[in-house]
Amino acid sequence: MKKVIYILVLLVTALVLVACGSKEYEIAMITDSGDIDDRSFNQGTWEGITEFAIENDLSYKYYKPTEVSFDAYVAAIELAVDNGAKIVVTPGFLFENSVHKAQTLYPDVKFVLIDGSPHNVNNWGTMGTYDGTAADFTVEDNTLSIFFQEEQSGFLAGYATVKDGFESLGFVGGMAVPAVVRFGMGFVAGAYYAAEEMDNMSFEFDETYYQYLNSFAPDEAHKTLTAGWYSAGVEVIHAAAGGAGNSVMAAAQDTTGKWVVGVDVDQSNLSPKVVTSAMKGLATAVQSALQDYVDDAFVGGISITLGAAEDGIGLPTVAASWRFATFTVANYDTIFAKLANGTVDVPNDHLSSVELSAFLVTLGFTPSQALLDKIVPPAAS
Repeated sequence: MKKVIYILVLLVTALVLVACGSKEYEIAMITDSGDIDDRSFNQGTWEGITEFAIENDLSYKYYKPTEVSFDAYVAAIELAVDNGAKIVVTPGFLFENSVHKAQTLYPDVKFVLIDGSPHNVNNWGTMGTYDGTAADFTVEDNTLSIFFQEEQSGFLAGYATVKDGFESLGFVGGMAVPAVVRFGMGFVAGAYYAAEEMDNMSFEFDETYYQYLNSFAPDEAHKTLTAGWYSAGVEVIHAAAGGAGNSVMAAAQDTTGKWVVGVDVDQSNLSPKVVTSAMKGLATAVQSALQDYVDDAFVGGISITLGAAEDGIGLPTVAASWRFATFTVANYDTIFAKLANGTVDVPNDHLSSVELSAFLVTLGFTPSQALLDKIVPPAAS
């Protein structure tokens, strides 16, 4: 009898262990090339998910792919679904191919793709596809594609820095991907717009101090590069480079009177040298999508773009984050309203510099072709 009871105890224990090991997570996020603590794009998205899930008593989990590749991203999504995910959030255009496949593999799962839209094209030069079929750009009914007007956020940062008295600016981007190109394009446009308002027609953004790092990770080489820029006279560098921005902050901290413009989220807590941050409403956007999911009102099959009109971008205006000396929140509200109501139309074509060039010429400036080629590399057009 004791032996039978002992066996039953073992069986019950085993069942409990299996049950514990098979916990399901309703909300999933797949990280981009960084991690959830990159203090930028991934982290901003993850914090929005975490806050919403806790408030609504929902289970949640993030998954980091084994590498940055189509197969690894699909595998991570598959793992999330196997673990019970009912809605999967993927931050970054690098997920466009994997979500295109996953949305048909898992029609009962909702997908929120940030900064991208599903498609099967993996070679834009030849229009080759990952599955060998014709190019397809279908956003299925279970997928919501969300974009932001990064050019507006960059514009506000460039405008504010010049209005605050800075004249020598720099820009570093992680890679020349659409969102990053738009951040830089807007930053330059905003700087020139402010210069024109101040009747400073000699203002010039030196192309020497505009560069893509080909990396979103911190690196001593990034610090060395930007430290050299600061030593050469650059006062403020907009770092739209994810974790690589930490290297720029480190360079600014080693030099008196130098500043950094952060990206994606309010990064003022990372360094006293972050004068402002060109933000995207990542947490707000993902929480809105999750609320629709919870309310059984999820609308897929579309791409939406959030900008100033939707309060989807902006600079942080809380006192602890406001580090401008003369540019005020009231000044900011005025220029923000012009973006929101369409009075100012910021150039945003990440494939061509023609639109930006025309914008600057209209202001009365003659942009150098070298600068335009730095912002939109010819190979990307």
